[in-house]
Amino acid sequence: MGIGPEITVKALRDKRVQRACTPIVIGEPYSLEKAGFTDDLAALIPIDMPGKLAGKPRPTAWGGRVSFQAVETGLKLALKTGCPLVTAPINKQSWHLAGIPFTGHTELLRARTGAEGLMMFVAGQVRCALVTEHFAVADLPRLLAKARVQKSALHFIAALQNLGIKNPRVGVCALNPHAGDNGQFGKEENKVLAPAVRALQKQGFQVDGPVPTDAAWLMHIRGQYDGLLCMYHDQALLGLKLAAKEPAVHITAGLPFLRVSPTHGTAFDIASKNKADASSMAAAVMFATSNKPISIPPLAPLHPNP
Repeated sequence: MGIGPEITVKALRDKRVQRACTPIVIGEPYSLEKAGFTDDLAALIPIDMPGKLAGKPRPTAWGGRVSFQAVETGLKLALKTGCPLVTAPINKQSWHLAGIPFTGHTELLRARTGAEGLMMFVAGQVRCALVTEHFAVADLPRLLAKARVQKSALHFIAALQNLGIKNPRVGVCALNPHAGDNGQFGKEENKVLAPAVRALQKQGFQVDGPVPTDAAWLMHIRGQYDGLLCMYHDQALLGLKLAAKEPAVHITAGLPFLRVSPTHGTAFDIASKNKADASSMAAAVMFATSNKPISIPPLAPLHPNP
């Protein structure tokens, strides 16, 4: 099951969380109790699944089925009530072993809600969002298109406005080193990213780029950008985890309810050892209790690159 039960219990014991909300926990009872869960911490909706925990923490089909059912139950509850949904980390290999046809939370949430859902991250004044999510780096040139970058940027701008930034300044990260060096290290900057940025600027948005990733993160940390639009997963997460001075949270913007999660994985190597840091989980709960759903407007169809 990974560290999910442990960080859940530790977050529930946080006095700030106890003052902020009356939580409902959805999960497998034995693993939660093993981590120290008791009924006085929260109400529990149990996920009882035939099978049992693996002796050594590792990806299993059983764990995938349990975590998927827990997320599905929470998703249905959030859709029915509008309450925030805070998800613990899932193991994508376990979902694959269980035959779950989704690579992660975001893909499932999109399928169940019909919303596009923008994956973004916030840690105080550090904010970033993704154009692509769980894809191999080798697939990025095929996936990046002007329309996709524009749409992601518009959704990110709307989400930042929703967080109280009236006219956000957004830096668009380049895909290649040195922003492609005018086509020497790839064509994506000239063919996709620069045209997308120009189109957004013509609409009156404060968008800059494509900016080399190292420079973009430095400029964001210094306050020159209110957020960074990143082309792929690690381009965002590496900078975020190095730059953040407080726990980061992961948000799926644009859903009918607010969905937040910690920014780390299941960490099987330290599971059941009482070593997991629950600060990101506690921050996720606190963010969920203090914010409304981060809405993104419907957009007119954008013409993709030829």
